[in-house]
Amino acid sequence: MSKVGKRGSIDLAGAAARSLESGRKLDRRRFLGAMGAAGVGAGAVTIGAQTATAQDLGPVAPPTTVTNPPRDFGPGGAPTTYFWDPDVIAVDPSFNGLAQPNSAIKRLWTGALWAEGPAWNSVGRYLVWSDIPNNRQMRWIEDDGHVSVFRSPSNNSNGNTFDFQGRQISCQHLMRRVVRYELDGSATVLADSYDGKRLNSPNDAVPHPDGSVWFTDPPYGSLVYEGAPDVAGGPSNPDGRLNPTLGQPAGIGTQWKRELPTQTYRRAPDGTLTVVATEEQVPDPNGLCFSPDYKRLYVASTGKGPGDTGPGGQGNVFVMDVADDGSVSNHRLFTDCMVDDIKCGPDGVRCDVSGHVWISSNAGRNVGYSGVTVWDPDGKLIGRIRLPEICGNLCFGGPKRNRLFMVASQSVYAVYTQTQGAAPS
Repeated sequence: MSKVGKRGSIDLAGAAARSLESGRKLDRRRFLGAMGAAGVGAGAVTIGAQTATAQDLGPVAPPTTVTNPPRDFGPGGAPTTYFWDPDVIAVDPSFNGLAQPNSAIKRLWTGALWAEGPAWNSVGRYLVWSDIPNNRQMRWIEDDGHVSVFRSPSNNSNGNTFDFQGRQISCQHLMRRVVRYELDGSATVLADSYDGKRLNSPNDAVPHPDGSVWFTDPPYGSLVYEGAPDVAGGPSNPDGRLNPTLGQPAGIGTQWKRELPTQTYRRAPDGTLTVVATEEQVPDPNGLCFSPDYKRLYVASTGKGPGDTGPGGQGNVFVMDVADDGSVSNHRLFTDCMVDDIKCGPDGVRCDVSGHVWISSNAGRNVGYSGVTVWDPDGKLIGRIRLPEICGNLCFGGPKRNRLFMVASQSVYAVYTQTQGAAPS
């Protein structure tokens, strides 16, 4: 309860801490705004014998994901009429040139069990993403915002992308492979094994202008929720208590178990697979992307996966140099994804045309830190986007490729920016 003094002052330290960025000095306007966000705007505050309305107290701060009650991002929520969405935060002034000041974060859709792998189709002007546990891909069409099932079953697909010829590439957890959907409607298996052993569960993929496809192969698809566990005795099912055939078509879940370390691969145009990052270099690789000039590859190392015997990923993002012939070198840490001493676990990664790195954030129960973190090419944090759900992945899209789409847990969010995505999707 707020403390009321003789002169009607109210102790708003708690409310201000919830509604405004920690560590920032509050001026009078922000202080009064925090008072409004804490509940003044919902009615009136009695001060002594007087009743003061929100209008009397000054401007009310717009609600954010950290206010109580939290902001409603959906179509029925109150509009954000303030320049700078309160959940788009410039940590460094350089971010002001990337964020669009009069654009608000919008929730476009909700209804997934776990949304992943957004990709933008520039010809069809639609967004496709995976709803992994529901074994389907969804599509949002830009002209009227219609959402429908795009592909079902999807073989528990995760990451999606479109190559330079407009063909969709999907990473399938259930079938433990990478596939390409051709323009004539057929499907081609790009990769399902390495060195005679079945892949773990390809997670995310990106195309290269030379015709190669680069993808990550962690073990997350051997979770019951997102695919099928190993057969009895496999690393994710060592005691055989899990039945990988339950709920699956005949023949699925009867043959595979984890055989390979977690690695990142390059598939050459002729189909040859090459390891570009070993498990020791980038454990449990997840999202990945190229820099605009394709001289760097960024790979998220998320967290320990089912069946891992070593330490697994530690929630970092690594970067390596890419030569013209597709070889890589100089593997190194790009960022540990720590923000205000909070671990903002990475997953999806995208670059804009200026080389800034946009990384989805899973901060667990640390409200206000899940969403997106934005870093300059040297690994300096410059901006944040706060979402009320854990953000699994992201991509740039829209006709001008200046809209950031963010798939977060059960929902899809979007916000316009002042930059453009570097990749085709």
